[in-house]
This record gives sequence, C-alpha cells and structure tokens, in this order.
Amino acid sequence: MRAALYGRVSTGNGDQDPEVQLDELRTWAQRLGYEVTATYIDRLSGAKGAEERPALAKALTAAHRREYDVLLVWALDRLSRGGIAATAGILERLKRCGVGLKSLREPWLDSVGPVGDVIVAVFAWVAQQERERIAERVRAGLERAKRHGTRSGRPIGRPRLAVSRAKAASAVTALGSIRKAAERLGVSDRSLRRLLG
Repeated sequence: MRAALYGRVSTGNGDQDPEVQLDELRTWAQRLGYEVTATYIDRLSGAKGAEERPALAKALTAAHRREYDVLLVWALDRLSRGGIAATAGILERLKRCGVGLKSLREPWLDSVGPVGDVIVAVFAWVAQQERERIAERVRAGLERAKRHGTRSGRPIGRPRLAVSRAKAASAVTALGSIRKAAERLGVSDRSLRRLLG
C-alpha cells in the first residue's frame, strides 16, 4: 500500500520541527508494511482551511490523482483544527478518491480498515448536526431581534436622537453654532442639522 505522510507545525512556535512527527510516521508506515511515496508539510496554523494550506491542498490533489492509497497523520489536530465539519470534509474528499486516512495518535481514526465507511459516516453525521445547531442558533437570534424591533440586532431605520428639537434649537441659540451645540449634546453635526432641518 502506498502512503503519503502529512505533517503540520504552527508558525508561532519556532521550536517546532515537523521531523518529530514525520519520524514517527515513517516508523509507523514501515511497521504497517506501507511504502511512503510522498511527504507533505505545512508550517502554519491548523485553523486555516484546507485550501489555505498549500501542502494539504497538494496532498488532496495527489489523492484525487490516486498517487497514494492512504494519508497518514501524526494526530487529528495536525490535519485540522476547524472542528468536526472541516475534518469530515477532508475525510469525505479522500473517500471519494478511494484514499484512506489513519491517525497515529487516534487509532480509532482509520478509514482504511473494516469500519472505514462507518467512521466517515459518523464524522459526516456529527458535522451535519453541528451545522444544524449553528443554523438553529442563528434563527433563534434573528427571531429574538425581530421581537425587539430590529433586524440582525441593528435598529430598523435611523436611530432616534436622545435630544428633542426644542433642546437642540436652544443649544444652537445659546452656543452660536451647530457644531458647538452638537459637541455639547453628544451628537453629530449632521444628525443635529437633520433634526433641525
């Protein structure tokens, strides 16, 4: 079986060396009887999406071309820190290419073995539940905003000035200018002009 290795280190910590991960992955691949045909290393945050990580993007393109049979990662957080949905997306892409995924630190994450389809299905199901919960929270927030007379938490139309027209006119007369009156009343010149319009 042909294996590709994927390693990632964060740029924020100069002490990190991807060889720490890769050495263990090479030893593991040898134990499994896999031939290592490619190595991909990213040196940036795992919070970035797959498309923003050049080495991972290359690994996924190579998977599409069937240049290897299984992608080995040191740990799941090396592959993605974008949550279950991001990981499920990567797993699904690999599965469509006929490529498996194994994690050294999470032995249960083995989409090559007999329960591979189940692993991918569970990840996809959890990701779907996560998306539905997010959508529910957004809908609940919008409903609450509507009940309080706003759209998306913003007031509908222009917000009313906390200054009456009479008080504004009095301030302008006393201070001799709209700019000074606006400053004293804590409103913009433009709002004050509009109020007195």
